[in-house]
Amino acid sequence: MALYNTTKQKLTAGRQVVGGTIHSADPETFRAMAGAGFDFLWIEMQHSPLAYDEVARAILTARGSPAIPFIRVPDATEGDIQKATDIGALGIIVPMVETAEKMRAAVRFARFPPAGRRSSGNNQARLLWRDDYRRTCNENLVVVAMIETPEGVAAADEISSVEGVDVVFAASGDLKSFTGLAEGHPDYEALVARIRDAALGAGKRLGGPLAWRNRPGFTFFQGPAEATLIQSAAEALSLPGR
Repeated sequence: MALYNTTKQKLTAGRQVVGGTIHSADPETFRAMAGAGFDFLWIEMQHSPLAYDEVARAILTARGSPAIPFIRVPDATEGDIQKATDIGALGIIVPMVETAEKMRAAVRFARFPPAGRRSSGNNQARLLWRDDYRRTCNENLVVVAMIETPEGVAAADEISSVEGVDVVFAASGDLKSFTGLAEGHPDYEALVARIRDAALGAGKRLGGPLAWRNRPGFTFFQGPAEATLIQSAAEALSLPGR
């Protein structure tokens, strides 16, 4: 089946993909990010006050933009994943993964039967993508498991082996936060290496921050947020008095 999720096309071909992170549902900001050259948008619903109705409208206003909408859901609940997919997300990013069962549940909730238990509803995803969305959605979804804690690292092999997980993401900042280790410390690097080996060993794509784009094996990256990009652009202007 032909893929209309261009991010999944690139991942399947072994290419690198970069997502711009967005915390705002402001239509102008959202459209600017969606057309800025990113492969996908990392729509942040774990660490933001965004509501699904706001994100639904923002995704619709950016219809036809090259960046594919991905949503980091607050958690791997049936309700969160159902709403995220119904409003048109073709990528589901699951935070704080510490068990394979959490990802098995996430995959079930994201996929239509017989592969999963997602229910059919009147949603805008069909409007955004194509008339045969119900038949083609499962193949076009990208499911991302974020490993952020030592407990998640310990279960990395089991998490990576879950059928339907496409990307295993090494969350650099939270690995630092939960361990107190700095990047470059041998113990920190051992945690990252364990995630890397588990993901690649299971045939999954490996994700991390954009700063890691030159690390071997990494192909899926979280890029900067809109506020960071605005500040960087202003600094590049070399305004008087700065």
